Amino acid sequence: MRKNAGEARLLGCSAVNVAEIFSGMKEREQPATEALLGALRCFPVSFDVARQSGEWRSKYRAKGREVSLPDAIIGATAHIHGLILVTDNKKDFPMPVLTIISP
Repeated sequence: MRKNAGEARLLGCSAVNVAEIFSGMKEREQPATEALLGALRCFPVSFDVARQSGEWRSKYRAKGREVSLPDAIIGATAHIHGLILVTDNKKDFPMPVLTIISP
């Protein structure tokens, strides 16, 4: 979701989310999964996203905190595009620049 309150809210996901979902999807779930994901805007892993995620992983590793590559990419996608990150795993995203909603 975009941060600006005046803008319409839209749901989106990172390309990493798509990979994670398809890797755990059962065959019978494919039509519904594709319909749901097709309704979302999918943000690609650009150079800027890859760079930011790598920098974050390096920074947090130096502090003794491991951030997984998928989580770093998802967080960087939200940061680079000015999005709100919605997650049940807030602890996986220690980056203070992120705006996070944890339902």
